[in-house]
Amino acid sequence: HVKSLGMALRSRIQEGYTLSDSLREHPRVFDSLFCSMVAAGEKSGHLDVVLNRLADYTEQRQRLKSRLLQAMLYPLVLLVVATGVVTILLTAVVPKIIEQFDHLGHALPASTRTLIAMSDALQASGVYWLAGLLGLLVLGQRLLKNPAMRLRWDQTVLRLPVTGRVARGLNTARFSRTLSILTASSVPLLEGIQTAAAVSANRYVEQQLLLAADRVREGSSLRAALAELRLFPPMMLYMIASGEQSGELETMLEQAAVNQEREFDTQVGLALGLFEPALVVMMAGVVLFIVIAILEPMLQLNNMVGM
Repeated sequence: HVKSLGMALRSRIQEGYTLSDSLREHPRVFDSLFCSMVAAGEKSGHLDVVLNRLADYTEQRQRLKSRLLQAMLYPLVLLVVATGVVTILLTAVVPKIIEQFDHLGHALPASTRTLIAMSDALQASGVYWLAGLLGLLVLGQRLLKNPAMRLRWDQTVLRLPVTGRVARGLNTARFSRTLSILTASSVPLLEGIQTAAAVSANRYVEQQLLLAADRVREGSSLRAALAELRLFPPMMLYMIASGEQSGELETMLEQAAVNQEREFDTQVGLALGLFEPALVVMMAGVVLFIVIAILEPMLQLNNMVGM
């Protein structure tokens, strides 16, 4: 695939097309950001510098993506393992232990009856619960393909306490990093904002950034346009304003990107730090309930024997 892509690009360039025009014919490989920067590098005569910046940008973007995947994967693995352990306890271990209490002539404690009901329900309809869960996941994926539903979902994610901070940190860091490299490559500010908006992983953030681009087109400063969105932290807005006033916007955007990436790492660490203890406490509570439900009939039996 890489070889055929290279041959296709070489053929188009030999026909007289520019590199940026040749790249735009392969949108699945080269996004609008890549093509815009290459075009700016061709116009300014500094294509080599632009390509080096693109390489650094791609590496940094991959690092953020890996960090986000790590943040999502680890809690998911913990949740799957915890669910598996509880399922095995309820379907394989608990029924064998409960069988020992069938010969008792008196009513079992409420906790034990609840545990038996949970075990019976899971054994009888566990497959249906699993099928229903998978069906909900498939339905959710299909609903998110609808632009209106995806926009509403992304807006909801930003409003949640923990995930909202992580999502804002990721998208503001990505925007500032993208816009800094675009402005440093002589891409016009308005085009840079629109291109950086398209790179956003959140459709609501993308929509809001395009509104900010409209405000800039009308004559507003970048700082004022972004402040209206209420998505960017005050320090980042201050740095952007400072960059606009000093004529060093690309430098301040890069510094803002570094700060936001650090903040993103902090938010991810905080989210993991909250989730792990919560999951441990939840698992401990479930196991404690199972142990109590099993021990109560034993204690009752001992009391009966003692009497």
